[in-house]
Order: sequence, then C-alpha cells, then structure tokens
Amino acid sequence: MYRVLIVDDHESMCEALENVLAAAGDFTVAGKLANADLAELFCEKLKADLVFMDICTEGNASGLKAIKTLREKFPDVKIIAMSGFSEISYAPRAKENGAHAFIPKTKSLEFFTDAARAVMEGRAWFPEPKRFPLLKGDVTLTRREMEILRLLCKHMNTREIAAELFISIGAVKFHKQNLLKKTGFPTTADLAFSAITNGWINPLF
Repeated sequence: MYRVLIVDDHESMCEALENVLAAAGDFTVAGKLANADLAELFCEKLKADLVFMDICTEGNASGLKAIKTLREKFPDVKIIAMSGFSEISYAPRAKENGAHAFIPKTKSLEFFTDAARAVMEGRAWFPEPKRFPLLKGDVTLTRREMEILRLLCKHMNTREIAAELFISIGAVKFHKQNLLKKTGFPTTADLAFSAITNGWINPLF
C-alpha cells in the first residue's frame, strides 16, 4: 500500500483525489495540505511514497520550488506535479526540478490513478511540449528564451535578468531580439503583457 501526500489548496480536488486513490486499492492518502512550503515537513513525518504536488498553492507557495526541495531531501519519493492553469512552462520546469510526471487537472480522475501506478512502477509521464501561440503562429522558444520571457513578465529589466541568470547583458539583449523576431511583437513589454493576459505565463510561479 503506497502512502500518498496531496498538496493542493483546492479542497474539492483533494477530496476527489483521495476518493479515487482509495478506490484503487493500492494507495492510501496519509495526509493533505494546502501550502507547498510545508511539504518537506509532512513528507518526512508521514513517510510518503508519493506526492501529488499542485504548482500554485496557498500563500503563493510554489509547488515547483517544493518539488526541487523534496527530490533533494527524499530521492526515493515519487512526485506527480499538477496544475489547472495552461501556463506553458509548468510541465518542463516540473520535469527539470525532478518531478516524475505532470498532469493537467483537465485529465480524468482515472488518469491520475493510472499515472500514479505508472510512476510507482518507475515510469514517467509528461504531456507533449506546448508551443507558444503568438502572432506568427505556433512558435518554438528555446529554454533560455522561456527563462528570459518569464523574467520579463516579472517586470525585470535587462541588467536584472543578466544578474538573475548569470549571463552577460549582451546575451540578454540578443535573446530579447530573438523573442521579438519569433513572436512578431514590437517590444518586449507588448510580448510580456500578451503572455500574462492570455495565461501563457504566470509571473507569480
């Protein structure tokens, strides 16, 4: 019987997951919490085998940050990231931080159960990478371009971005120009505004 910790600030989602996992027969929900910052403490206390981690949790606590911490502290614990937002970078960032799967909350509850079994058997599941749906059609952005775009959405200037990513100011300017060429926006401010208002980038997470 696998012990599961659910980290999600939506009570209805927690209850639905708990019910479907209990019905599956090979999982038991050992605990639920709303704030990802408490995941490390609860994971250790409850001896969790599997963690369902929402990306955006109570108090603006980041599930992405918590995933990285849990993987460092508890390398044997499996983690399934999940989100109800269409933010384009969540799945690749969750994978980079060590998650074993990423499930959009639009999937059925049965899919969550199947994914949990797959993860516990050593398999991974991630959706097809999303392309950026902007002015010039579906655009493929590099990992570095996505990093810079997310920082632009946090209203960081060129110098601040360079310091954050430990690259030169010239490199930031180069990538910003590539972003504009690929997306067709006249300025990075216009690009960032569109990315935020359309839900492609969440500057808080």
